[in-house]
Amino acid sequence: MSIEVATFGAGCFWGVEAAFRQVPGVVDTRVGFEGGTVPNPTYRHVCTNTTGHAEVVQVTFDPSRVSYDQLLEVFWDIHDPTQLNRQGPDVGTQYRSVIFYHTPEQEKAARASLARLAASGRYKGPIVTAIEPASQFYEAEEYHQRYFEKQGIAPTCHP
Repeated sequence: MSIEVATFGAGCFWGVEAAFRQVPGVVDTRVGFEGGTVPNPTYRHVCTNTTGHAEVVQVTFDPSRVSYDQLLEVFWDIHDPTQLNRQGPDVGTQYRSVIFYHTPEQEKAARASLARLAASGRYKGPIVTAIEPASQFYEAEEYHQRYFEKQGIAPTCHP
């Protein structure tokens, strides 16, 4: 089996992870932080809005079962990409909408997907999602991994 990695930031990583875990072909997910300037950040540190990191979900997937384009569709569906540095009541740069691409093909697909969405008229405002090269991923503390599953509650971060 060939596997690939995709990384998305779409607000609170608990809900983002829960959404991607439901996708057939997703092999694993890990929540963490990416895109900042501070090495080895903790959740508490990232929440100060001073590290530059986004809360992200690293998605390991089997491309023979789910395509990167399908993962992009999930990403667009689970958050509002017109909200700058926030999702709903969660405010700060750590909640920004961002796609971290791992390959030139992912970058091309992400940019094309964003362009299609922008042209669709689905949103009144501009899409503010950043598309950036993947950088160092820092895994969040274990209690954040599969948070809703561990708590035995339904995901509530996203619509």
